[in-house]
Amino acid sequence: MILTGPEIAREREAGRLILDPFDPGQVQPNSYNLTLGPTLACYTGEVLDTRRENPCTLVTIPEEGFVLEPDRIYLGSSVEVLGSNHLVPVIRARSGAARLGLFVHVTADLIDVGSIGQSTFQFHAVQPVRVHAGDRLAQVTFWTTQGDITLYDGKYQGSRGPQPSQIHRDITAAAAR
Repeated sequence: MILTGPEIAREREAGRLILDPFDPGQVQPNSYNLTLGPTLACYTGEVLDTRRENPCTLVTIPEEGFVLEPDRIYLGSSVEVLGSNHLVPVIRARSGAARLGLFVHVTADLIDVGSIGQSTFQFHAVQPVRVHAGDRLAQVTFWTTQGDITLYDGKYQGSRGPQPSQIHRDITAAAAR
């Protein structure tokens, strides 16, 4: 089941979920709005490779904003640290961002139970879209679990800022076994 906005606030107050910083004005009927942080990560290679580290550059979003171009993936992050050892966060675009043709969390919207950190947004623009640090482009919902919980302890735990793909580490870990 999905938590309502008031229940998100109660669960946060009870310490069962983390949203920090927390602004009651960002609580919505079934979600909490997330704020874009000041930095974007941009891959520099023309072809991305699942078996190698992909170089990227960090860009501070200027005062006038940063234009996301089509046919590229940009990584941003939430200002808010979020997560829960009891509930499952799911990240999605806010409808206003989606109506601009901006995909905010392209395909990996599920955050594992136990994962705590700033969420990395995977931006893809249908046409050029200017974004600004502090924009509320995403929202998080929280879902209850059923069954035994195994807490996330993976490579993105404790993330701060936009995190590039670490999928190449999966191959290395499998080979070591």
